[in-house]
Amino acid sequence: MNTKIYFEERRVRMFKKLLSSIGIGSAKVDTKLHQSSFFPGETIDGVVTIKGGSTDQDVDAIYLKLMSEYEDELNDKKIKVSVDLEKFLLQDSFTIAADENREIPFSFKIPYDVPATLGKTRVWVQTGLDIKMAVDPQDRDYIEIQPHPLVRAFIQSAEQLGFSLREVDCEKAPAAFRKRLPFVQEFEFKAYSGEFARKLDELEAVFYLSENKVEVLLQIDRKVRGLSSFLAESLGMDESYVRFSYSKEDIGDLTNRLANVIRK
Repeated sequence: MNTKIYFEERRVRMFKKLLSSIGIGSAKVDTKLHQSSFFPGETIDGVVTIKGGSTDQDVDAIYLKLMSEYEDELNDKKIKVSVDLEKFLLQDSFTIAADENREIPFSFKIPYDVPATLGKTRVWVQTGLDIKMAVDPQDRDYIEIQPHPLVRAFIQSAEQLGFSLREVDCEKAPAAFRKRLPFVQEFEFKAYSGEFARKLDELEAVFYLSENKVEVLLQIDRKVRGLSSFLAESLGMDESYVRFSYSKEDIGDLTNRLANVIRK
């Protein structure tokens, strides 16, 4: 081979690798989900497509993350914090050739503590390639998480008692309320009619789901009247907490049970 041509081709290859290292002409990743709406505990199926760039690249790993975000405070300011709900390794190291197309199917189960995409809550599948000395290609696909049927039953029971679901958000969890994740999803209800309309300021619920049942943490914020109301509110005496659990078999009597819990 002509020496001049050899060094020119080598220079071009090195230049392409340099561009790939900063994300220009590098491999691309795209994830296709077979559906976009799910319940906790269901399975997500799809395929990851990797398109090689302008030069061969060594990939250390392909991973999938199921992600969401919650609200925290930093220096008296509210901030959004992204959190991994689950992480899955799809494939270890390999080389993706220039212009090569590679497809990798996947399937994984959604954990029961994934938050429902109500209010401002977002959940997404994030796909990434780990490539040394280069910008890691990523893809983000938002999905809809429906409230679990046990949670939906609670919302319907609350509505029958005159409550309306006012707000749903994810917040950093105090240590006493924390399970696997650093946050909880709070469902805030306001009583607009019925026997509790003049007795409660609000009702907040946190759900800890498992496969066959749900544990509920209720915060009952009662209205306090009279001269002691300011002191009671400032000391948190107008709030009470109660835990109870139920399963699918209990749904038929859930409205009465919820009413009794609130009355007590």
